[in-house]
Amino acid sequence: MGLMERVATLLRANVNDLIDRAEDPEKMLKQLLTDMENQLLQVKTQVAIAIADQHLLEKKAVEQKETADGWRRKAELAVEKNEDDLARLALERALSHDGMAEAFARQVQEQSAEAGALRTTFNKLQQKLKETQAQCELLVAEHRRAKMVGKANAAQEKITGVAVGSVARGNAITRMKARIGDAEAKNYAAKELSNGNSAISGDTLEDKFEKLERDEKIERLLGELKQKSNRMLEAG
Repeated sequence: MGLMERVATLLRANVNDLIDRAEDPEKMLKQLLTDMENQLLQVKTQVAIAIADQHLLEKKAVEQKETADGWRRKAELAVEKNEDDLARLALERALSHDGMAEAFARQVQEQSAEAGALRTTFNKLQQKLKETQAQCELLVAEHRRAKMVGKANAAQEKITGVAVGSVARGNAITRMKARIGDAEAKNYAAKELSNGNSAISGDTLEDKFEKLERDEKIERLLGELKQKSNRMLEAG
């Protein structure tokens, strides 16, 4: 594809459409800007070359015009010296250089038009590059923000899943505690029922001795407390 065709393609490029079709928008935008910068540099080079060629053609046109004028002066001199044949040859050379001067003048006009078109293209591409750079910065920021929001949503979903799992585990633990508590209550009730049956049926011999030993221990501890209290009163 020629330079101007590539430039025309870039000028027609719709950034939003390109992003919609791109798998990696940031990479695509970076490549688009790189292409524009490269094409802009090439167009700038072509503009410089066109201007240089125009100046060269203008210089050659002036040279041909000056050469033609020089031959006409020679023809005048030949006429003054009655050298009509030399005058004719000089005029012939003058006309030849006049023709070349006119040809160069036409090329100057064509080159000027081409240089002007290249300048216009350069200015359009430069403006397109500035607009695309600004648009790319905005779109890249939006793309990155969308990716961050996506990651945040995924993290939130993960946290929510963990929380739901924790609630489910908490409910299971609560149910397990309830079952354990219920079993303990049943065991306690069975024990109380067993003790009640023992009281109803009467204490055994072992129970009576155990009670006597416990009463004796209580009386001994009580006596020790009283003695300690009396010593503190006497000391006071």
